[in-house]
Amino acid sequence: MAYSFSEDSEQSLLREAVREFANNEIIPAAHELDQEEKFSIELTKKMGELGLFGMFVDPKYGGQGLDYLSYIIAVEELAKVDGSQAATIAAHNSLGCGPIYYYGTEEQKQSILPSLCDGAGLWAFGLTEPDAGSDAQASKTTAFKKNEGDDHYYINGSKIWITNSACELTKGITMQAVSGKTEKGRNSLSCFLVKPDAEGLKAVAMKDKMMWRSSNTGELYLNEVKVHESQLLGKLGEGFKIMMETLDGGRLSIAAMGLGLAKGAYEWSLKYANERKTFGVAIAKHQAIAFKLAEMATRIEAAENMLYKACWLRDNKKDFAKIAAMAKLYCSEVAEFCAREGQQIFGGYGLMKEYPIERHYRDAALLRIGEGTSEIQRIVISRHIGC
Repeated sequence: MAYSFSEDSEQSLLREAVREFANNEIIPAAHELDQEEKFSIELTKKMGELGLFGMFVDPKYGGQGLDYLSYIIAVEELAKVDGSQAATIAAHNSLGCGPIYYYGTEEQKQSILPSLCDGAGLWAFGLTEPDAGSDAQASKTTAFKKNEGDDHYYINGSKIWITNSACELTKGITMQAVSGKTEKGRNSLSCFLVKPDAEGLKAVAMKDKMMWRSSNTGELYLNEVKVHESQLLGKLGEGFKIMMETLDGGRLSIAAMGLGLAKGAYEWSLKYANERKTFGVAIAKHQAIAFKLAEMATRIEAAENMLYKACWLRDNKKDFAKIAAMAKLYCSEVAEFCAREGQQIFGGYGLMKEYPIERHYRDAALLRIGEGTSEIQRIVISRHIGC
């Protein structure tokens, strides 16, 4: 299969714009937001104003109409300086806007998407539960009609680790729930579009996180939350398919966060290594440090090529699921490697919160777990290659 990549002028301009925003707006605030574990409404709205909401959504619904690679480049540039802000954008676009854009009715898209593309609101992806993480089909949240012929469903259950679900910018959550049984007796899963002010829905912001401390993560409790059947996303029983296909795209955004984090760790480490002196020379001149930087640069190059190929496949409407899983797996592990090696280069300073490499070291841990653990990615890949 022929594949070549060269960043076009529009993608380069986007990268420069996001990089400038990240350097001027995010870096000065990142340390304090992390320390205070504070989600920034102001920064989030500014990212929306910059055009980072609804990036791949068609302009007729208020989106930017960009290709998927352009969106991935934006996430990567944010993640170079702060995983929390990158997570807000990644979750909103791929997990928030994505399911509505790709599976929603025309009425749902017209009524919901414009408010998710103008920078004013966020949408969340309600999949994970306390007992249903990697095993997403084990969902215990249920949706049922009280009487045959009713035009409403009632949802009971709980969700956990839901990004963008418990803040004042939250406009809604796409919620997976058990809606019946299949002919083989397995749970039939469906997706519902739930508004944050729905009676019976309680959203609680989760605190004391090790990573992404200034992103919004929510725990949701649903007690007979009433939703009209027009709030069903896709067809009844298609929920698991919608969720899994959404995660294929979401894996690319997590991979972008891994690539961006790795690049940030590498660039900070290279700069520090050329400034810090021991035994009369910059530590970058010591082979032990030079080899670390060389290995970081090599792995980053490989990660970038794999991720950008996956985006190329998606943008060209080719099967990208296998490469997406590979990219998510590899980029997350490269991120962890570069953060760890970078911290080693910084030495004792790398353990201090005033240095961003310390935050990168913590943030890298989530990338091996979120949107499918490294173990799950290996299962997905092994099935694709016929194991």
